[in-house]
Amino acid sequence: MVFITGPLYSGKKSVAKSWMHWEDHELEQRAVWDVQQMAAGCKDLEQLAEELSQKEVVIATEVGGGVVPASAEERMAREAAGRLACLLAQKADTVIRVFCGIPTVLKGEETL
Repeated sequence: MVFITGPLYSGKKSVAKSWMHWEDHELEQRAVWDVQQMAAGCKDLEQLAEELSQKEVVIATEVGGGVVPASAEERMAREAAGRLACLLAQKADTVIRVFCGIPTVLKGEETL
């Protein structure tokens, strides 16, 4: 599994398509994104990570930077998203961080 992460609107999907040499319809079928939203309220993050790791590409938006939310519920959702990202990175063969459209391989082999 390839895990791609980075800030909102940083080019994660474009990098996934380029990295995997996919067309738009292939991305729709073979990848899952916005997984940080799935973490909020999840009772078993390890099980969720296991299920997600069965996809070829998993994409998550980093949500931990910036202003700390005032709401306890929003802080818990951010915490869960960060924990899920850690679990996915552990399971991944390749981890890529995308910033300003530039992919940086954090784990695995660069094959672009």
